[in-house]
Amino acid sequence: MYDALIISDIHLGSDNCQARMLVRFLESIREQELRTTRLILNGDVFDSIDFRRLKKQHWKILSLLRKLSDEIEILWINGNHDGPAEIISHLLGVTVSDQLIFTSGDRRVLVLHGHRFDEFIERYPLTSKIADTLYRWLQRIDKTHYVARQAKSSSKTFLRCAQKVRDAAIAYARAAECQVVCCGHTHLPGATITGEVDYYNSGCWTERPCHYLSIRNGVVSVEMYDESLLPEEVREPSPLLVPVPSTESLAIATP
Repeated sequence: MYDALIISDIHLGSDNCQARMLVRFLESIREQELRTTRLILNGDVFDSIDFRRLKKQHWKILSLLRKLSDEIEILWINGNHDGPAEIISHLLGVTVSDQLIFTSGDRRVLVLHGHRFDEFIERYPLTSKIADTLYRWLQRIDKTHYVARQAKSSSKTFLRCAQKVRDAAIAYARAAECQVVCCGHTHLPGATITGEVDYYNSGCWTERPCHYLSIRNGVVSVEMYDESLLPEEVREPSPLLVPVPSTESLAIATP
């Protein structure tokens, strides 16, 4: 039994939301294939508050979350795309907050989306929007998402922003006397282990493979949810545009 599972950056309403995989992930929790005390939605569950953009599978996700909230504790951390907490809380009947602190084992764990530490989107909103549009376009033309991941990982600006979010989150967690901080926002799954305050990022559900965090007895792991876990009949068509390398590595760093 996990103390918590953390997912972030689902972006319901966007074309790149990996809804089929998330439906299967949530069903595995309901069927107790994955057993957890709580599920934490760490921000940007919605791409926007325009519910007209939601597709059938997106509504199914919301329905599953509503049902799960009767069975386990679900906590929603507000992200920069989510909109007013009152709307979300009313829609799903779950608790919505800007951050969460809980204890796992002998460690205090802080969970927050991370956008509050991203100065770039505040200073350069137009540039951020253009970059985001380009990133989504790359995802659409290459269903493997390899090209989009390569573009992201080779962008010095993006990596610098991700590092600033990480460093600021660690400093914030240290001040709150927490030993672990879990963020989303950057869509970059991985961990930075310092021994004092360890940083984890849960990645996203808008590119393949999808990622989440599992926490048990103070131990946090970055997990990958791969399409191969889906039944054949609900998988996306096999992409043909760009070959994926045989080995993929998480963005795991040490200071």
